[in-house]
Amino acid sequence: MAHRLAPFALCLLAHPAFAEGENTAPLSAIDWLDQTPTVTLKLSEPPVAQGVETPDIAVDTLNAPGRDGVGLLPSHVTGLPATLWQNSRADTLANRIAGLRPERLPAMQALLYTLLLAEANPPGISNAPAEALLLARIDKLIEMGALDQAEALVEAAGPETPALFARWLDIGLLLGQEELPCEALNAAPHLSPSYAARVFCTARAGDWQGASLTLGTANALGLITAEEDALLLRFLDPSLFEGVPILTIPRALTPLTFRLYEAIGEARPTTGLPLAFAHADLRERAGWKARLEAAERLARTAALSENRLLGLYFEGKPSASGMIWDRVSALQAFDTALENGDTETLALRLPAAWAAMQSVHLEVPFARLYGSRLLAQPLTGTTARLARNIALLSPAYELAAAKGPQDFLSGLARGTPPRIPTDPTERAIADAFHGAGVPQDISTMLARGQLGEVILAAMDLMEDGALGNLAALTEALAIFRAVGLEDTARRAALQTLLIDLRG
Repeated sequence: MAHRLAPFALCLLAHPAFAEGENTAPLSAIDWLDQTPTVTLKLSEPPVAQGVETPDIAVDTLNAPGRDGVGLLPSHVTGLPATLWQNSRADTLANRIAGLRPERLPAMQALLYTLLLAEANPPGISNAPAEALLLARIDKLIEMGALDQAEALVEAAGPETPALFARWLDIGLLLGQEELPCEALNAAPHLSPSYAARVFCTARAGDWQGASLTLGTANALGLITAEEDALLLRFLDPSLFEGVPILTIPRALTPLTFRLYEAIGEARPTTGLPLAFAHADLRERAGWKARLEAAERLARTAALSENRLLGLYFEGKPSASGMIWDRVSALQAFDTALENGDTETLALRLPAAWAAMQSVHLEVPFARLYGSRLLAQPLTGTTARLARNIALLSPAYELAAAKGPQDFLSGLARGTPPRIPTDPTERAIADAFHGAGVPQDISTMLARGQLGEVILAAMDLMEDGALGNLAALTEALAIFRAVGLEDTARRAALQTLLIDLRG
């Protein structure tokens, strides 16, 4: 796979995401992904090199479909083969990615991040526009609020086409870091997604007269909306409009109009806006409450690490009560009891902290933070069982299986759930672990080598299955296991049983 980076995209080498951690290892997608395979596949042949070969060096043209294979994480990190997308159509893959809604099930979020960031051969069959799969991957990352990952993926591909550049600029605007995209746009105006963007970036470079001339031309040609015109006029010369309200009714905000409202001192609230806009409230200028609410939204899709969320919860002491402050108080009280080794107080505080995390669907981030530590606590009774169940949602789920009752959950964590449970959902899960086959159409796709497409199809089934379609639940788990995604299957099944996925 070959791709070229424009000079202005070489900043990726100094991108913060690649400067963190020891030995500059790539970050995980749920801290971008660890430097170990995130999935384990049953490969027909072991990936062992048979001698040393000199690799061929290929050069793609600017719009070559090879961009669809660009990724941040190589096969030895993801555990996925280079042929992941190779035997499927780009448009089919793009549509499947666009249709996924993984916000409810963290196991699906983790798998989706792995797929979106994986480096792999591009699809071999495509009637879709160039970069269709790459753009779908970037758009899904943006939709999930994973702007750092989306930005790095754009820069790895090289934002040298209008479609890629438009996304690079949008990400920069949402992060409040539009300097590099604007410099690139001023150097290559043909990449501009709109005249409004050209005006904004020209002004950002200090050329206020050029920006005014461009705005006048755009108005004369009818190439700019009334809202953009009003915002840009105030951005270019705020003194002329001091105290004068904007008379236009705001439309659906774009990253550019959102940033312009902020720049003229009329910032719009991010509540109700797409998730990516929440990053604006993570900046230091925002109040603690706004940053907490934004962090909770982003942590639900793993776009923000649980460690950063925890840091925000402990940034201060709540001076009020109700809603988010009750969550902060409950978590702080629980953490203090855990740190002090106060078992009696811990037993009292754990249920409240867990209920607080359940209320905002942050059970798995909480489990990732505390699951292993809870297993080591000398708790008893219902609190011990709650601690065991929380740990079952953590990476230590197999260790948790040895604690507490030897029930369906403990068997599932080991990959051997009882065969005939009485609960219908448990029975659907057990069937997948005791011989349920994959659908014929999936078998055909696997025979064609369409592994990535099969995984996406299973994820779609899993979303339905987790919400009550028991046939889809069995099929999804059976598919994951058939292609070697055993860890994903167990985590997804445990989460289906232990998390309230409604709402």
